[in-house]
Amino acid sequence: MTVLILLLLLALILGGAGFALRVLWWIAVVVAVLWLLGFVFRSAGTGGAKGRWYRW
Repeated sequence: MTVLILLLLLALILGGAGFALRVLWWIAVVVAVLWLLGFVFRSAGTGGAKGRWYRW
């Protein structure tokens, strides 16, 4: 019985990790798209020094 509970707990942990990794992949894709769009808008705008789209 204890082994069954441990196996179910392990499956739950690994399933949760898989879901979290999938969500993190989607977040990474969205951030990468926004980052690339920043380059497009940087070249289209007038911009300041060297056409930077960020303030640092």
